[in-house]
Amino acid sequence: MFRKAAYARAAISMTATPDQVAPLVEVRMARQAVLSRPDPLKFRAIIHEAALTTCVPGAGVMRDQLQRLLDIATYPHVTIQIMPATAELHPGATGGFTILGFGQPGLDAVLLEHLKSSLYIEESTEVIRYAEAFERLTATALPFDESLSLISSEKDAHK
Repeated sequence: MFRKAAYARAAISMTATPDQVAPLVEVRMARQAVLSRPDPLKFRAIIHEAALTTCVPGAGVMRDQLQRLLDIATYPHVTIQIMPATAELHPGATGGFTILGFGQPGLDAVLLEHLKSSLYIEESTEVIRYAEAFERLTATALPFDESLSLISSEKDAHK
């Protein structure tokens, strides 16, 4: 678990107090577990290319994180795409967001996570705007296979 959580620990340590790190890492690991449970959630992510090249302290932490992305991308319910650094201005440039789909009309929500707070948007017209933005992002990002190739190349570049 330590190795698997090293990236989460590094990311959380940037803004949390030392006594907050371990519980927040546990939450993040539990959140990831929904991808490997018997009835997993469908997960689509678009990650900016810059996130693949970030220097993370610790031997092999970034390489392990990129391998983790490649591993979960093999799940049939997971799609990961990379937004290339050369992409023209797109809706993701205003900040990241998560669309939480609950499988019933009117129940979906958007989660905006910030440094010290989170905001849930539940108004259906606003959720639709984010869903449309996500579809535009999907069309702009690299296709799945090219995205995985880029992740693999970046992983090999991290020693």
